[in-house]
Amino acid sequence: MVDSCLTQKHSSVAGSLTFVLKVFSLLSVPLILAGCSDLALFDANGPVGQSIADSMTYTTLLMLVIIIPTIFLSVFIPYHYRSGNKKARYEPEWYHSTVIEIIIWGIPILIIGILGVEAYKSTHALDPRKPIITEEYGEEDALKIQVVALNWKWLFIYPEEGIATINEIGIPVDRPVEFLLTSDGGINSFFVPRLGSQLYAMNGMESRLYLMADEPGVMDGMSANYSGFGFSGMRFKVHATDEGTYNQWINKVKNEGTLLDDAAYDELKQKSRDNPVEYFVNADPLRFKNIIDSNANSYGLQPIQQDGPTEEDMIKESAGL
Repeated sequence: MVDSCLTQKHSSVAGSLTFVLKVFSLLSVPLILAGCSDLALFDANGPVGQSIADSMTYTTLLMLVIIIPTIFLSVFIPYHYRSGNKKARYEPEWYHSTVIEIIIWGIPILIIGILGVEAYKSTHALDPRKPIITEEYGEEDALKIQVVALNWKWLFIYPEEGIATINEIGIPVDRPVEFLLTSDGGINSFFVPRLGSQLYAMNGMESRLYLMADEPGVMDGMSANYSGFGFSGMRFKVHATDEGTYNQWINKVKNEGTLLDDAAYDELKQKSRDNPVEYFVNADPLRFKNIIDSNANSYGLQPIQQDGPTEEDMIKESAGL
């Protein structure tokens, strides 16, 4: 009799201790997450990044309508209906509740519908090829940066300024930037979390991405697609500054940069990892186009023909050729 009482008491204490530990674990999650100060996706810089952060926050809060009650009930029900709780209702013949069925099916279906509408709207609103137009800058005024993914480094070409860099970008605040992406190696993904959308860079193709920073700062950029042993070192810095500081940076690159000729580019194409920042003066305004064409030809593809001035003509004209 005594052993039975002791066993029952021990089971009750163990059950209570388990419940306390579960509650403590749940309460500790926000405290742990509070230490993650570098939440780049929620520390947006620019309209695209802010729209993505707002959409993620909205969908997360909406899903918490299901998650929080589910977590609560997963703890409450086993605890409340444990064998040692004599106050719990015991109804072995119960098998159905219309109210419960409506709740557990109706609310998720409603939330899925709302999430579908939000996904549709945000997908079209955040089309990476959609130009960013402001009161000061129109579609044709966007700063053009040509991005080439190499193994394992990023080459950024500024066709209008006649410069190029490795693993560093400078942009002026409040001016839209048009990134033209391709690859001269494996498939990679260009991603600056605080600015917004990530987009793939593929050889023989050109992808287009519009972004803009609305406050000064230094942001981290990376490759978001595994591409080999040097992938972890494909990181770069984005310096968003005022127009004057941006022009100073352009002059610095021109003064300190070496000539990016065919020999220098062939050396850059060699596989390497953890590359330092490098500056170049770009001697060939058609380098980006030639990179795409050379990779397209290797797949038996032909460059797309178009009516009127070609991109090559416009590049030559902007370079004064």
